[in-house]
Amino acid sequence: MRFILLFLSAALVNNFVLRYFLGICPFLGVTGRIESAVAMGFATTFVMTLTATIIWLVNHFILVQFHLPFLQYVTAILVIASLVQLIEMFIRKVSPGLYRSLGIYLPLITTNCAIFFVALFIPLRNYGFIESIVFGFGAGLGFTLVMWMMAGIREQLDFAEVPEPLKGAAITLITAGLLALAFMGFTGLIGS
Repeated sequence: MRFILLFLSAALVNNFVLRYFLGICPFLGVTGRIESAVAMGFATTFVMTLTATIIWLVNHFILVQFHLPFLQYVTAILVIASLVQLIEMFIRKVSPGLYRSLGIYLPLITTNCAIFFVALFIPLRNYGFIESIVFGFGAGLGFTLVMWMMAGIREQLDFAEVPEPLKGAAITLITAGLLALAFMGFTGLIGS
């Protein structure tokens, strides 16, 4: 039950995008089309889950054992950058069209502060190995869910009669704010 609550907390209650406002760049930049948004979400989920796993292992077996906690930030950056490079090579090989549609946002996963937050949050909260994986996976799926929702709304807005001053970035930011308000409804259901 503890793992389910941790998963739901990471995905819904403490959603990185709508509660902490992390990962806003891909959230606003890639959500023009559902296919791109979901692909970016899954790639980010994969990186978040692997980052959570590797960071826990590195922290637990290397940094703590050798009294090197000051290397946490550098380690997190190296792990994230390496994983993103692997993902980028894989997507380029398997799906060139998806690779082109993600464009600059794929390498920007490296600088996605939501992933960095996962890497730093795990030792801060003293999560165990399984808890770290559940937290990383839940945070990634929460990110994907929000990307998918925003992309669906933005695709519908293409057919809506939006007043001229609100077209483009303005309606996107208003929509993001409304989504954040909606997700605030989950607050209190599960402890942070």
